[in-house]
Amino acid sequence: MSTFDRLTVYQAILKSGLVPLFYHADFNTARSVVEACASGGATVVEFTNRGEGALTVFAHLVDAFKKDFPALILGVGSVVDAPTAALYLAHGANYIVAPNFNPEVARLCNRRKVAYIPGAATPTEISTAEEAGAEIVKIFPPSPDLIRNVMGPMPWSRLMPSGGVEVNKDNVTRWIKAGSCALGIGNNLVSKTALANRDFDSIREGTRSMLAWIQEVRAS
Repeated sequence: MSTFDRLTVYQAILKSGLVPLFYHADFNTARSVVEACASGGATVVEFTNRGEGALTVFAHLVDAFKKDFPALILGVGSVVDAPTAALYLAHGANYIVAPNFNPEVARLCNRRKVAYIPGAATPTEISTAEEAGAEIVKIFPPSPDLIRNVMGPMPWSRLMPSGGVEVNKDNVTRWIKAGSCALGIGNNLVSKTALANRDFDSIREGTRSMLAWIQEVRAS
């Protein structure tokens, strides 16, 4: 069962502006990644449903961080159907992210007061997701030009890229200035090299830098 309701989740994402996301099959490694992100200041972390045993690893992460970082909001990504969403919600997911929009997932999450962040690639898809209650829509495939162009006629939209975000200030500036409400970042923060070398310090420092740049660009 979710610990945080959807309003709390949305507000945390909008306030910090950052959602680190990753997948790893080994629980201890996954735990170290989440610890690094949380230590760097992340309040929201997304574990992606991309490998065999992902649900088991996620369930263990939820149990571990209820004790170690009780304020940390853990959610799950790459969820494309309602049965999968229901499984993760039963194991403590606080929000659901997807590359697509699925009305059955929207209904399930709305019924449970859980944040649903579906993916969209056109103004019509964005509007459809918003009509179903999505407060934040993931732009997938990611495009700063799409975000900029949509925000003109649809300034009420809250759009978040997931992919194409890099750990450098110029890239952060580009996305935020385009109108992104938050940034989802995966392999460029939790890189294969960092995981192979167990370099969790780089993940922590990258998270800290990203959060600082986001706030700096917003303030400017």
